[in-house]
Amino acid sequence: MKTLFKYCASLILFGLLSCQNEEQKWFKGNLHTHTYWSDGDAFPEMVLDWYKSNGYDFVSLTDHNILQQGEKWKKIPKSHIYQQAFDDYLSAYGTDWVEYSRDSAGLMVRLKTEEEYLPLFQDKDFLIMRGLEITDSYNGKPLHMNATNVKNLIEPRHGNSVAEVLQNNINAVLEQREATGQPIMPHINHPNFGWAISLEDMIALKGERFFEVFNGHPSVNNYGDSIRLSTEQMWDAINIAYLERGQPIMYGIATDDSHYYHQFGPQFSNSGRGWVMVEARELNGNAIVEAMEEGKFYASTGVKLSNYRVKEGTISLTIEAEEGVTYKTSLIGVRKGRKKAEVLAIKGGAEVQLAIPNDVLFVRTKIVSSRLKENPFEEGDFETAWTQPVVPQGR
Repeated sequence: MKTLFKYCASLILFGLLSCQNEEQKWFKGNLHTHTYWSDGDAFPEMVLDWYKSNGYDFVSLTDHNILQQGEKWKKIPKSHIYQQAFDDYLSAYGTDWVEYSRDSAGLMVRLKTEEEYLPLFQDKDFLIMRGLEITDSYNGKPLHMNATNVKNLIEPRHGNSVAEVLQNNINAVLEQREATGQPIMPHINHPNFGWAISLEDMIALKGERFFEVFNGHPSVNNYGDSIRLSTEQMWDAINIAYLERGQPIMYGIATDDSHYYHQFGPQFSNSGRGWVMVEARELNGNAIVEAMEEGKFYASTGVKLSNYRVKEGTISLTIEAEEGVTYKTSLIGVRKGRKKAEVLAIKGGAEVQLAIPNDVLFVRTKIVSSRLKENPFEEGDFETAWTQPVVPQGR
C-alpha cells in the first residue's frame, strides 16, 4: 500500500492541531526476524527473498547478539527438511555463490555477510535495516530488546534486576545513537515471554518508546492469562504511568519474530504474522525510525488502512475493505482520574469517524476484521490493526 495523505503527526505526539503539509508514503516492514546467523532455520538470502517477494518494503534481520559480519559457518541439520532446504538454496544461487563442504561430520555452509547479500536485495523499493536482538537475562528470565538501524554491534550490559538489565541495554542503544548521530531505535520484545517482564518493570523504564504489543512467536503469551495482563492491557497501563510523570508515551508495534521457514503452523514462529505500516517521507533507515518516533505508523496482522487522520478532536480512518469482510473499529481510551482503559465507542464499516472525548488521558483505535488470520499466532485470531495512542490537546 502506497496511499498518499497528509498526517497530523504532531497532534499524535502532543495534542497540537498543526498538520504536516508534505505528502508521504506508507511502507510495510517487519522489525524482528531471525536467520541461520543465530537461531533461525534459513539462510539470510532466503529470508530476504521471502519478505521482498511478499510485498514488504523493509525488513530488519535481528539475530541474537550478532551482526551479519565476519566469517560464520553453519552445520546443516541432517533431517530431510533442512537438507532439501539447502538443495533449494544451492539451486537458487548456484555453486559460484554458495560455499560449502561435506565430510563425515556432515554438511557445513558459510553464511553470507551483510556486505555480500545487500547488493542482491536492497534497491529503491526494498530496504534492509541493520539490526540485532540484544539478548540478556536476569535470574533465568529472558530479557530481549531489538536495536534497529544500528551502526555497530551492541553487547548486552546485564544488571541486578529485570528493570536494570533493560535500562542498561536501552542506555547502550541511546549512547550509540548519541555518538553516531544516527537515529537508532530500541524496542522491548515480547514482555510476556517466560513471563519475564512485568508491568512494573516496563513502567520503570526511561528513554524507551516502543514495545511489541503483538509478536508472532507461539511462546510469547500475547494474550496474558487469568492472572497476568495481555500485552495490550499492559500497553495502556504503561501509558497511564508515563503520562502521569510527564514521560513520552509508549508506542506499540507488531512483529513476526520469525524463526521457522520450512515448517508451518501455530506451533512455529513463521513469517507474515505481524508488521508495521510506517508513513515516511522516503524509504531509508533514518526516515523510518524518525517517522515511528513521531507515531506515524500502525501495527497490523492483516487489516490495511488507506487513510488515517487526527484533526480537531476527531479520528478519521479508511480501511482498505475486502469484499465479504466486515470491520469493527473500537475507540479505546483512559478517562482522566481512572486507572483502566475502556472501550469508548464502536463503529462498523470501512469509513470511520470517532470523536475524541474531552475527558481522556489518551485514546487509540483497534480495528478487527471478520477474516480469520491465515497461519495465526493462535487459532481463531482475526486480522487486526492497532493505531497509536493520541493525547488530546491541553492534556
